[in-house]
Amino acid sequence: MPHTSKPKVATCSLAGCFGCHMSLLDIDARILQLAEIVEFDRSPINDYKEFQGHCRVGLIEGGCCNEENVHVLRDFRKHCDVLVSVGECAIMGGIPAMRNTIDLKECLDEAYLNGPSVYNPGGRVPDDPEIPLLLNKVYCAHEVVKIDYHLPGCPPSADTIWEALVALLSDNPVSLPYELVKYD
Repeated sequence: MPHTSKPKVATCSLAGCFGCHMSLLDIDARILQLAEIVEFDRSPINDYKEFQGHCRVGLIEGGCCNEENVHVLRDFRKHCDVLVSVGECAIMGGIPAMRNTIDLKECLDEAYLNGPSVYNPGGRVPDDPEIPLLLNKVYCAHEVVKIDYHLPGCPPSADTIWEALVALLSDNPVSLPYELVKYD
């Protein structure tokens, strides 16, 4: 892999819907500008599953609902100078956190054993060792590691992500105008 002097950016989707990554892609032609000024490290954008080095900025979409999410988030904190939670799932748990009001066993019973559309003649809840262990609840990113910035929205707009990234990569304060963080 050739050495680059460009700052590195890493992204990941934990317990979310991938909508925040779609917003990142919605920066349209500016993606070419972004490619000129950064190198993507661990990210679904380039399909790198492991960090290739240290990163200036990490963008986290989604909260933590299983042990693998916690491991990935801690790995991002270790490898990124600045960590940004992007979207409501990372900031507040979003739709996945709706299960937080229900006991985990009850959720699993409904999903795999007793739900109205369940067909499970073996009567087993999946328990393969390859499946990450579910946590007792969905945790927001900042409940697991230190998060430096939050970009609200479901998802945040492409302009919000662009403005924040440009500021962070230019070592300027992230100062988003009201128009980019208001939701009517």
